Amino acid sequence: MISVNNSIQPHWFARVFHWRRVKVVLIACAILHLLILTTWLSSYTALVSRVLFIGLFALLAFGIFERWPARLPAWLARWALQVAAVAIAIPISTLLIYTITTTGDQPPWWLNQNRLFGFSLMTFLGILVSPWIAVAALLRQIKDEARKLALTFELERSEFERRALDARLRLLQAQVAPHFLFNTLANVRELVSTGSPRAAPVLESLIAYLRATVPRLDQPASTLGQELELVRAYLTVMHMRMPDRLQFTVEAGDEARALVCPPMTLLTLVENAMRHGIDPSEEGGRIDVRVTVTDGRGRAEVTDTGKGRARGSEGEEGLGTGLANLRERLQLALGGDAQVRLSDIQPHGVRAEIDFPAQKGAP
Repeated sequence: MISVNNSIQPHWFARVFHWRRVKVVLIACAILHLLILTTWLSSYTALVSRVLFIGLFALLAFGIFERWPARLPAWLARWALQVAAVAIAIPISTLLIYTITTTGDQPPWWLNQNRLFGFSLMTFLGILVSPWIAVAALLRQIKDEARKLALTFELERSEFERRALDARLRLLQAQVAPHFLFNTLANVRELVSTGSPRAAPVLESLIAYLRATVPRLDQPASTLGQELELVRAYLTVMHMRMPDRLQFTVEAGDEARALVCPPMTLLTLVENAMRHGIDPSEEGGRIDVRVTVTDGRGRAEVTDTGKGRARGSEGEEGLGTGLANLRERLQLALGGDAQVRLSDIQPHGVRAEIDFPAQKGAP
């Protein structure tokens, strides 16, 4: 029990006699002693010591009733109790310091006209000034607590928003995974249905590819180097399925490979080009993937020479929901500082571009 009290006491003392509070008391005592000094007949040391004792005693009363008693009647506000305690502490502390510092004097200080005047003047000025100082301190304390509370609410709100964005981003990524897997498995099923001898090698390549890709689907971020590996593996599988109808290239420098991006970013563009450009075209086509870094911005291009968009179409019409999903994931992950653009190429085909901030991941 003694050890517990010892651990609590320093905390209580530091709270009551916090330097900011003591500084206010010292300033008030300095002003008070200047008001009394013109009529003071005793020693200057006695004046300073008495004024300081009174000020610190009032501060002690203010601090004690800040937490004690733990519960108050409904009709009594804590701030009113503190102000009243400070006002009552002034005459009590003045009486104590005068009695202590004049022990042995004859006649007693209350019979000495000069000392009685000093006692009355200190008491009057203390009662006049100290409650207002206490009220000002309480208002400052309330303002500080309100500021801390507002800051806490702001931090909590920011944390909730961050969690909501993370949840939304994970939901979108979860939507990407089945979309990609079902499309790829449909390609394998087509080979099996037609009895193609390429079905077994494609299936083996797909299994190896999925072993490498599925664990990455739930990651919050990826690098373009990892994305390019996935793209190359995916295009290799598609090339095995249609060796005469698909050619591809994948290009990126070392600086571009280190950039951070949401998982499945490039793969979404490549799969979109494959599904809506190469597959519908009788001649097939070519898919070129290129990533560059310029002036602090990353730029990823996926160009296909497939069927292209329908004549007169604009935006993402006819190209599936993958690009809309990708745009939203980029906006959430990169704070809105990313753009997805589509353009037609001649004589046929589509170029998809992503412009995003060049942020490098941890080495």
